[in-house]
Amino acid sequence: MRSLLCWMRATGLLVAVFAGLVAAPLRAEDVPAASMPWQDVITGQIQAFRDHDADVAFSYAGAAFQVSFPSAEAFFDAIINSGYAPIMESTSHSFGPFQRVGETGVIQQVRLVGKDQQLYAAIYRLTREDAGWRVQGVELTKEPGIAI
Repeated sequence: MRSLLCWMRATGLLVAVFAGLVAAPLRAEDVPAASMPWQDVITGQIQAFRDHDADVAFSYAGAAFQVSFPSAEAFFDAIINSGYAPIMESTSHSFGPFQRVGETGVIQQVRLVGKDQQLYAAIYRLTREDAGWRVQGVELTKEPGIAI
């Protein structure tokens, strides 16, 4: 129950961040693609979700998630049951603009193509921890239209 409450608080924070992004759209920075290591973390976690590999998906989660869940399986189940199944069912993803948040944070837009060609937009919030870039939360929304 404690881990669910922590997760719900983190989700509330993401909603606030997402609301701020709607009011102030992300701007892409003039940084070469090789300088964006957090995108490898996002791709790794998305692929782990697609592969139903709870341990690997959990390894990309931030320290707050690591201590909030008793196991990788509990984390994985919470993600599935909280409306994030479209990430697991996605067939492809691409990166949109990002915004740096201080020295150790970034907010990254990700576009996903789900099953039946449904479109989704995700806002990933990551921070650089001792272990490297880690996902602190994701806000997922369904977009109108279909991928072609």
